[in-house]
Amino acid sequence: MRTFGKWLGRILLVLVLAAVVVGLWQREQITRLLAVNSLFSADKIVHNFSHMDEAFLHTPVSRGNGPTAELPYGEDAALPPEVFPWIEERDVTALVVLKDGAIVHESYHKGTAPDDLRISWSVAKSYLSALFGVLLDEGAIASIDDPVTKYAPALKGGAYDGATIRNVLNMASGVVFDEDYLDKNSDINRMGRVLALGGSMDDFAAQLSETFIDAGTEWKYVSIDTHVLSMVVRGATGRPIADLLSEKIIAPMGLEYAPYYLTDGFGTAFVLGGLNLTTRDYARMGQMFLQNGAYNGKQIVPSSWVAESTAPSAPTAPDAIRYGYQWWIPQGGTDDDFMARGIYGQYVYINRTRGVVIATNAADKKFREAGVADQNVAIFRSIANKI
Repeated sequence: MRTFGKWLGRILLVLVLAAVVVGLWQREQITRLLAVNSLFSADKIVHNFSHMDEAFLHTPVSRGNGPTAELPYGEDAALPPEVFPWIEERDVTALVVLKDGAIVHESYHKGTAPDDLRISWSVAKSYLSALFGVLLDEGAIASIDDPVTKYAPALKGGAYDGATIRNVLNMASGVVFDEDYLDKNSDINRMGRVLALGGSMDDFAAQLSETFIDAGTEWKYVSIDTHVLSMVVRGATGRPIADLLSEKIIAPMGLEYAPYYLTDGFGTAFVLGGLNLTTRDYARMGQMFLQNGAYNGKQIVPSSWVAESTAPSAPTAPDAIRYGYQWWIPQGGTDDDFMARGIYGQYVYINRTRGVVIATNAADKKFREAGVADQNVAIFRSIANKI
């Protein structure tokens, strides 16, 4: 009887421990899911955008062991008067302006600080494009006209079967994907829940099955396209994106602070929007592209890729904003300005003619309202022309 009691006690102990483990696992999932649901709440959004690592799985992107690349301060620029009400109206949290490689304006708002690692959202897409150019130049990827399934066989039989890397770089995959951030049941929000609950982004992409048009025919902004590019990169190299981005882009640039990526439950980087850096370090990226891929005494991204990726090559409508390989090219300019852009007001704007780079972060809940994106570009051009 005593033996049976010991045996029963051990079973009960195992069951209790199992229940505790399951409870902790569920609590972590529930915490992340609640974080997604409150991510854009008016009273939390500014804090959340500077502290994404508090709520989501993440992985560091090493800055390497080298010294920080110099980012000198120039004479303070007199910004156009319309900039200051724009900062308030658009809930700007940080604004860094470079002229000829020197900081001529730097300001932080709404309680943020220079060392905050801010979420990039879709600005991250342009970083992956830069990495792609390096790997293409090194021969790890043979051609952007290869089918994506050559490097990511898990996509065979799905919506991406038949799309080339070029199609996906151009956001012309033809894949059906609902990008409505305001619809809780949209594909983009379903994807967010996969991320929060520790699911697999690769599985999510592979399970997409519908197309609305042949690949390469029509431009439509589809964020999951960028994840497919990461599947191509990982398939071609056998290495994680965070390690590759560190080695090929981040460490050579000599950033001030080490970035980090949000990840899914398998440690896969959330490349379409999960990169977090300081605003000064976003500006460094813009300066590198202004200098045709050279920065910190090195040719980091091939100049040919800088030119090709920032050219308006996507099949956009005649009256629409133009698009390259994960870079935006606004209308109405001289074809000499381009930008990385993310939801809620994240930008890295580059104006080659004026030698100006503008990096801005924001928590603008009205970013999708008509005219807001055009207003932002107009402000950037006004700054570039004034200083």
